[in-house]
Amino acid sequence: MSQPRDIAPGATYLITRRALRRHLLFRPDAAITQLIVYALAVSARRYNIEVHALCAMSSHLHLVVTDPNGVLPRFLQFFHRIVALGTKVLRTWEGPVWDHDATSVVRLLTRAAVVEKIAYVLANPVAAGLVRHAHEWPGAKVDVGEIGRGELRATRPSAYFDPENPRWPEQATLPLALPPAIEQDSADGFRGAVAAELARHEAQAHAEVARQGLRFLGTEEASKVSPYERATSFEALRDRNPTFAVGRGQGGAWRIAATAVRTFRASYRAALERWRAGVRSAVFPAGTWWMRIFHGASVTDAVLTTM
Repeated sequence: MSQPRDIAPGATYLITRRALRRHLLFRPDAAITQLIVYALAVSARRYNIEVHALCAMSSHLHLVVTDPNGVLPRFLQFFHRIVALGTKVLRTWEGPVWDHDATSVVRLLTRAAVVEKIAYVLANPVAAGLVRHAHEWPGAKVDVGEIGRGELRATRPSAYFDPENPRWPEQATLPLALPPAIEQDSADGFRGAVAAELARHEAQAHAEVARQGLRFLGTEEASKVSPYERATSFEALRDRNPTFAVGRGQGGAWRIAATAVRTFRASYRAALERWRAGVRSAVFPAGTWWMRIFHGASVTDAVLTTM
């Protein structure tokens, strides 16, 4: 059984989900890029999700988002469903699109964590040896300079989306928001910090490619790979799946966050044991989502602090 997760209004997350068996179903051609941007724009608007960063790799998607209203599971269910259905049409794909592992959801608890994870997301194509610089990636992505002042646009794809259904507008726009802790007057400094961290990732990737005597694949070749092939780079199975991040050198914040997670899980399990014993007055900790939404369980008003 998976661990219970604290879904807190206003939290910022790094989201990662992989295609089935690392198939390259999201190869960065124009049709799949249009689908992903459109689906994300429609889904974010529907659930009032603020999007800060995006990078659609051929075998997986990365997002950094803020969830003001505590509805992240609803957003992910809707977004991943329409991406999957659209991909099945575009790729004439039978069977599941997404890997059977659960979506990775990492809560970002400090400014340092937000900076590091946005840079990590944007650097993915470089770290994978596909392009020399993040801005060269031809797939759906966000550039550093767009955060807090840019937007992504997409016309409704002809595949899957019914033009007669009002839920699918002809045009969808996705504003790229600043993370909530970043004030507008400090936005340039924040973007500068992300750019510096991204440059660090790119320099590491360049050194690693040179060390191995390899070359970067390039945008043209990356756009032409077969979507039915699978990624062949080594990836450890059953690797760690963290639930939060605080950034480098944030030992104090890490200890506070770890204590909060342990407290939430212990409170949740205690309430669940009472519920299973038939005690419907059991009160779950703040942040409980599934039991509150689907079973009407009571949730305490007190918020477990993780900062």
